[in-house]
Amino acid sequence: MIGPPGSGKTMLARRVPSILPSMSFEEALEASKIHSVVGLLGGEGELLSRRPFRYPHHTVSYAGLIGGGSYPRPGEVSLAHNGVLFLDELPEFKKNLLEMLRQPLEDGQVTISRVSQSLTYPADFMLIAAMNPCPCGYLGDTLHACSCTPLMRQRYRSRLSGPLLDRIDLHVTVPRIEHQELVGQGEEETSATIQGRVAQARGRQYERLAEHGLHANAQMQARHLRGYCQTDAEGDALLKDVIDRLGLSARSYARILKVARTIADLAGDDALQRRHLAEAIQYRQLDRPLHP
Repeated sequence: MIGPPGSGKTMLARRVPSILPSMSFEEALEASKIHSVVGLLGGEGELLSRRPFRYPHHTVSYAGLIGGGSYPRPGEVSLAHNGVLFLDELPEFKKNLLEMLRQPLEDGQVTISRVSQSLTYPADFMLIAAMNPCPCGYLGDTLHACSCTPLMRQRYRSRLSGPLLDRIDLHVTVPRIEHQELVGQGEEETSATIQGRVAQARGRQYERLAEHGLHANAQMQARHLRGYCQTDAEGDALLKDVIDRLGLSARSYARILKVARTIADLAGDDALQRRHLAEAIQYRQLDRPLHP
């Protein structure tokens, strides 16, 4: 999420676990085991009832984020297993720490090696990150003028490597909330309503992918994309145009197809249509060149 200070990025991230499907017994057991290792589980015999939400500060150490110590203990990426890992002020994290996220984001697990032993902990989490659009935070803001030079903006953006951004499915702009929206009395969807829609979409994905031992679109590999993310002629033309103009990598192309397939599932559509692809492409904000 990219937006100025006070636009609600942290609040949105904290609400995400409330719209995710409830944990199955197996998921709760896996997450509880990890929390038990570091002494974070509640009463004896209790299992976690809610998906974990981990929110480490940007000054966190390598051992704190990834795991480690003389006897390797799980870090935040493993404590967020089957839940959400929220990294606020993403560019403020040490670059080498951010690069270490590439293995768990790709494999859903993290391996910690020592001279005497090597341990592998599960780390299958949803990564949510937030950042300002520039160092001062007000690029594109409707009330404050940005005081950053183009070079300052470029340096700020360059703290995030291309391979890391490739592994993040959605790059979403979060604009400032206007006063009228804050005081509005209109009817809004509840978290329970959204959770129901998400659960239905996840059910469709499970029915489609169960024969492959998968349960979500995010787990699809290239062979599954060819079978379940077929596009029509209009969709192919749109993808070709976007890839040629933005120079997207093969990984970004696959992420777009997975997100479009999920958008179709949320809408209850069986076929992948051009509008689903167009919406998925809009969520690749950081793939676009940064203009002065």
